[in-house]
Amino acid sequence: MAQQDTVRSRSRVWLWVTLALVVVAVLFYIRNSSQRLPVRVASVERRDITRTVSTNGKVVPSVDFQAHAPVGGEIRDLFVSLNQNVKAGESLIRMSDSVARKDIAAAEAVLASAQSQLNAMRRGGTQDERLSSKSDLDAALQQQRQAAATLETTKRLHAQGAASQNEVANAQQRLTDADMKVNQLQTRRVSRYNAEDLSTQQAQVAQAEAGLAAARAELAAVDVKAPFDGTVYAIPVSKYDFVQGGEALLDVADLSKLEVLAYFDEPDVGRLAIGQPVEIVWDAKPNLMWHGHIIEAPTTIITYGTRNVGECLITVDDAHGDLLPNTNVTIKVTTLLHKNVLLLPHEALHTDSGSNYVYRVIGDRLVKTPVQVGVVNPVSAEITGGLKEGDKVALNPTTEGDLSDGLHIKAEN
Repeated sequence: MAQQDTVRSRSRVWLWVTLALVVVAVLFYIRNSSQRLPVRVASVERRDITRTVSTNGKVVPSVDFQAHAPVGGEIRDLFVSLNQNVKAGESLIRMSDSVARKDIAAAEAVLASAQSQLNAMRRGGTQDERLSSKSDLDAALQQQRQAAATLETTKRLHAQGAASQNEVANAQQRLTDADMKVNQLQTRRVSRYNAEDLSTQQAQVAQAEAGLAAARAELAAVDVKAPFDGTVYAIPVSKYDFVQGGEALLDVADLSKLEVLAYFDEPDVGRLAIGQPVEIVWDAKPNLMWHGHIIEAPTTIITYGTRNVGECLITVDDAHGDLLPNTNVTIKVTTLLHKNVLLLPHEALHTDSGSNYVYRVIGDRLVKTPVQVGVVNPVSAEITGGLKEGDKVALNPTTEGDLSDGLHIKAEN
């Protein structure tokens, strides 16, 4: 009996000792836990990483038609409305044709006058000019005959000693002058205008014909028709408005064929290349995104406001009429893409004197680990050496404190 009491007593002692050890272990764990720094951790994963450049741009239609008033006048009819789809050949707008018809009448008069003058020149002049020329020639011939008769009479008198040699010479000179005048008038009558004169007048006829053709084109242009299937995206005028010649009337574009003229700051220009993919965002439709690619990289630097930029042309690959011309958009170009590489959050990467390192989590301690990096963007960093997939790294403490090599931590996601 005494022996059983002794066994029971020893059992109770061991039980209390065990309980005491458990309490001590719990207290020690609690104490150590309270001293460990809570730190957010992340795993090294395989994903794609990109490097991008963002800027602003303006949407421009690649197939565009802007109608202009051929002459000043009133908007007689407006057949379409804003955002209306139209077919090629469909009437869009019609202007008053009174000015155009007056221009045609004036151009026809100018052409008739120029043609009449050319015909007259080919016949040797106008009717009045030809009659005047004949009269002048008849008078010259009469003077020639008189001069010839005077010379013969003077020569006979000289032979009889009744006239001097000087009188004969004077009579001969008068005949010579009369002959010269007759020759000039005869030549002028048959070839009044030379080849250069005719060429000049022919040029004036051609110019008058071109003016008439332009006036007729103006008349045809008062009825504006769609040159292709598209959408009316701008109408700055209204029916019965009076517009000046050359003023814009409306704009039509194929909204499935759009481009973006983008402006990249000078330091980013060297990263751009034809074919790079682009994302396009328009603030007016924030839930939509369009995609495209670069078709013309910058070739020079220009001043754009206060910026030095390179102009870049981007085609929109998925435009379906929901992106409008002349809108201001934000674009993001992917200038570099590495697929299926080891990545960790950018905030886990540290740099000291040009060397990169991370704090790798091993158990409940941090181990400073050198790493080699590739592409780095504001979100992620590519790891090319020093870590493997699945390794855990420290990001930052969730309370006050600094990360350091060998630090005890409490990992948090």
